[in-house]
Amino acid sequence: MARRQESARGSMPLSELLVSKESRAMASFGVRDLDTMMRFAPRRYMVPAPLRSLREIHQGEEVSAIVEVESVRDRAMRSRHGFVLEVTVSDGTDSLPLTFFLTKQHQVQWHRGRLPIGARILVRGTVGYDGYRKALQLTHPDYEPVEDTDEGRAWAQRPRPVYPLRQNIAQATMRSATEKGLEYAGSLSRPVPAEALARRGLSPLEEAVRRVHLPLTVEDTRRGMAHLRYEEAFVLQTIFAQRRAQDERTPAPVLAAEGPLQGLFDERLPFALTDGQREIGAKLEERIGNGHPTSVLLQGDVGSGKTVVALRAMLRAVDSGHQAVLLAPTEVLAEQHHRTLTTLLGELSRAGQLDAHPEATRVRLLTGSQRTAHRRETLLDVTSGQAGIVVGTHALLTEGVEFASLGLAVIDEQHRFGVDHRRRLRAKGPSGQSPHVIVMTATPIPRTAALATVGDLDVLTLRESPGHRAGVSSFVVHEKVESWVTRMWQRAAEEIAAGRQVFVVCARIDEEEADAPAPPALDEEGREKAPPLEPARGVLQTVRRLAERPELAGARLAVLHGRLSGEEKQEVMERMGRGEIDLLVSTTVIEVGVDVPNASVMVILDAERFGVSQLHQLRGRVGRGEHAGIAFLDTSAEPDQAHSQHLQRIAEAPDGFALAELDLRRRGAGDLVGEEQSGLQRTLKHLDVLRDARAIEQAREDAFAVVAADPELTAHPALAGAVEERLRDADPDVERS
Repeated sequence: MARRQESARGSMPLSELLVSKESRAMASFGVRDLDTMMRFAPRRYMVPAPLRSLREIHQGEEVSAIVEVESVRDRAMRSRHGFVLEVTVSDGTDSLPLTFFLTKQHQVQWHRGRLPIGARILVRGTVGYDGYRKALQLTHPDYEPVEDTDEGRAWAQRPRPVYPLRQNIAQATMRSATEKGLEYAGSLSRPVPAEALARRGLSPLEEAVRRVHLPLTVEDTRRGMAHLRYEEAFVLQTIFAQRRAQDERTPAPVLAAEGPLQGLFDERLPFALTDGQREIGAKLEERIGNGHPTSVLLQGDVGSGKTVVALRAMLRAVDSGHQAVLLAPTEVLAEQHHRTLTTLLGELSRAGQLDAHPEATRVRLLTGSQRTAHRRETLLDVTSGQAGIVVGTHALLTEGVEFASLGLAVIDEQHRFGVDHRRRLRAKGPSGQSPHVIVMTATPIPRTAALATVGDLDVLTLRESPGHRAGVSSFVVHEKVESWVTRMWQRAAEEIAAGRQVFVVCARIDEEEADAPAPPALDEEGREKAPPLEPARGVLQTVRRLAERPELAGARLAVLHGRLSGEEKQEVMERMGRGEIDLLVSTTVIEVGVDVPNASVMVILDAERFGVSQLHQLRGRVGRGEHAGIAFLDTSAEPDQAHSQHLQRIAEAPDGFALAELDLRRRGAGDLVGEEQSGLQRTLKHLDVLRDARAIEQAREDAFAVVAADPELTAHPALAGAVEERLRDADPDVERS
């Protein structure tokens, strides 16, 4: 703790530095100390128009000019309360009136005090037209004193920082606060070693923050921000480097046995493994055969065969005398995985039953809603080691679940599990050892984004799909074009008539309840522009409407949503699996991992309300068998509106890798691994993982070198403090590795 205090000593509270108005303004953004304020970057910079002669100006133009005050006069307004202040200025050739409409006499006096006759000022504003005098004028321009020298002109042309604002906060207040802070920039905490900055050609921190908050040129702003981006990347990469160093010092079960279950399973498979599955499988075997815990992100598009690859690694754990666990984000998915594994393994999963293979193990399911007697029986198998493979939700991480010897944990869908879940998994290993961890995701993460957001994981990527899937075609359907909607339901009916099944997904359960807000569309500059949308449709009302559509007459309809009990959900999915339901209306509870090979149509209503990765997951629920899938992205947005164009790009994206790139460009890294994941990537302040790829790579190299030489950061107290601060910002419950 002493080290933490030492590193934070330079962090002066803003209440000691600023007037109350300024400190309140900063506090509204959560900024309460000097270190944080100096790293609170402007949203953008306003670059003044080039200095002009008054003779060259035209109505409607932005103008900047160095002028001298010639005359000042004020008068009361005739038609309403207040005053008009008229200031005539000249650049030595031409004159121009500056006009201010003011409500109070003291405002008039304030301007008069700053605009004495003969004063030289820089004036900036939009050229207007005075219809009464038939002349050009500037109304309420910005102005400041300036010297008519080379230095003065350079100062006049400097970029102005534009900070984010809250209600009743002025830009001048934010600028005044940061400029005061610059006087104390020498006392800031410096987490990045000076030699790393020098190696990368970056400005020292004191110089960098001056360039960020009080730049003289556009190049200053670039060089100042380059330091802040590198520093942020460096602290993140230090966290990842420390986690990896911790793994290197921690023992793990050696999972190196060659059989017998692995060979028997390969013989049972009804299809040949792809080259990609074999290659990734060999890399996993190499890692889990190591005596230190491995942390792998296994990413592959929907349908790339990740489950089979992970199951082969789990069997290797069982063959090596240990247990494996598969964690799913929802009970529906856990039950689906349990069915998938027991189907794939067949007699190899039925140890203790009459038809079991002599080498069989047990595959047990453990969820929060299981009845007590059944749960007790399952826990006994887990504790005794009779269950070689355990499938469950995060209920498996509760303190009451003890494994006989957990060697491998597979986490499905990274974005539903936080870092704290991974920490609790680590504690489940046998006698001081830590299990290996494989995280599976069907939402691929581009390489630089992975380095910035999950840099403590080794990324292995399955790029090819097994040949036994037919694939999916996607189409955008506009609700406002009735003929398209009719054709969509006709296609669904045609597939049902051919013996196949349909999913319909809604954004909420019940239309009687408050509508969920739609995600905003962004324009080219990243600004929000959210055209009004129709209220989202609900599962309960949609199933009634579909029952009345003539195209779907006679179809067997059912619903699935979060208000059903665990048993009810399981029963619905089993009926769907047996082909007893033609069309299932559901919420996104079916988003991940649900496997109904006979389903060929996915209709997503109000598709504009879903994230990119959600839409990709949902359309991946169809076309999983021999029949080609069709996904309809149904939207209430107007054709060619921003939401509609975004959906069209999703429909046209060939795979999850292209979509991940699209998602990254549209939303930044924050959503890549979802809201419930550890907040490290959600709290990126300055980094853009596409733009700053090079800085991230360099910071990674430098941070890993620092941690290799000083794993506990004993010689780097400021860096240790920044790491602790970052982890606390990201997730109050995150591990302190």
